[in-house]
Amino acid sequence: MQPSLRKHIGGHTTVEVEGRTLRQLIVNLDSKYPGIQERLIHPDNPTQLARGLAAVVDGEPTNMGMLTPLEQNSEVHFLPAISGG
Repeated sequence: MQPSLRKHIGGHTTVEVEGRTLRQLIVNLDSKYPGIQERLIHPDNPTQLARGLAAVVDGEPTNMGMLTPLEQNSEVHFLPAISGG
């Protein structure tokens, strides 16, 4: 998990949370760590991750956003989005 997000999850580097989609995972993460959802979801468009944030699921960048399906043992990383020209 991105270092700036760690303070919102008690300093842990990893946590286990269930979810069949990226959205469900974030909602369930927020029930364990209230307030993390507002750090992960775009405030003006709840169907997208927060600006400057990317999700990598099982080693692959997501292109389905919040609808990204997850397997039971999927590993999700939230990272700063890379942009540029």
